[in-house]
Amino acid sequence: MYRFLVVIEKANKNYSAYSPDLPGCVATGATREDAEKNIYEAIEMHINGLLEDNLSIPESKSFAEYVAVAEKPIVGQTA
Repeated sequence: MYRFLVVIEKANKNYSAYSPDLPGCVATGATREDAEKNIYEAIEMHINGLLEDNLSIPESKSFAEYVAVAEKPIVGQTA
C-alpha cells in the first residue's frame, strides 16, 4: 500500500487537489468529494503507470500541520 499526502483547495467555482510527493498529479472536482475521488483515481493511475514503466514509486516525505497564530491588534488601530 502506498500513502500520499493530498492537498485539497477551494477554487473559484470548484475544488482542486494535488499531492506534493507526486509532481504533476492533479485533479479537480465540482465538490470536495468529487475532487477527493478524482485525486484518488489520478494517484492510482500515476502509480500504475510508474510500475508499468519499471520506475520507482516516490517515497512520501510530505506532511501537513495547522499552525495557530493569535490575533493581535495592529499598532495604532483601535477596536
